[in-house]
Amino acid sequence: MLASFDTHTFWGALTSGPFWKGALLAIALTCATMGAAVALGFFLALGRTSKRRAVRGFVFFYSWLFRATPTLLQLIFIWDALPQFWGVFNGSWFTPFFAAWIALSLNEGAYMAEIIRAGLLSVDPGQEVAGRALGMSRRQILRRVVVPQAIRIVIPPTGNEFITVLKLTSLASVISVHELLTAANEDASVKFQYAEVYSAALVYYLVIVSVLMILQSRLERRFTWTSRGRKPVEVVHA
Repeated sequence: MLASFDTHTFWGALTSGPFWKGALLAIALTCATMGAAVALGFFLALGRTSKRRAVRGFVFFYSWLFRATPTLLQLIFIWDALPQFWGVFNGSWFTPFFAAWIALSLNEGAYMAEIIRAGLLSVDPGQEVAGRALGMSRRQILRRVVVPQAIRIVIPPTGNEFITVLKLTSLASVISVHELLTAANEDASVKFQYAEVYSAALVYYLVIVSVLMILQSRLERRFTWTSRGRKPVEVVHA
């Protein structure tokens, strides 16, 4: 079985321009998606705790809509159906990459909202009360007290979502986004050597995800408070 594996084709695909360009595009789409999803999820998380019923209802509907429907359907809907509702999306500026970014950002925003909300709720409510007692506004409490403590809770699941989005970018091949899987499919359809070509794509994904896992681990250590290695404070008695 191994004798039929053409290493020359494998290395050729692994080092080919379409493959590494597709990998870079997948990384770019992932970073752009997560940036928008974190920002969107943060405001949705705040809206979920709002005192206004209409705001809470909107956030619940949004979360239900995007978590209950397949990501692939959302991609196809944004690319094919959205221009039928709004003519502005018929312009040349509405590229497959931009459509994929919108769909994945809206989808991931629903999940990040729950992650961020869990992080915000993990902070002891008494600290908010203490902040108010010091005369801090709600925005100051959120920025200086709640968010810094919630970050270390949010980082691990956010890292997992980052990896998930990277793999979800492969779905964008259905709307002609020329990412890594698209490059692999095109190469395999020409050479008919599926094991070699898809193994090369597999290596790319494994390397990228491994790097992301290392970065996540370091980021977790960066935001995890520890007293190890600290010298005890010497108390001076009067």
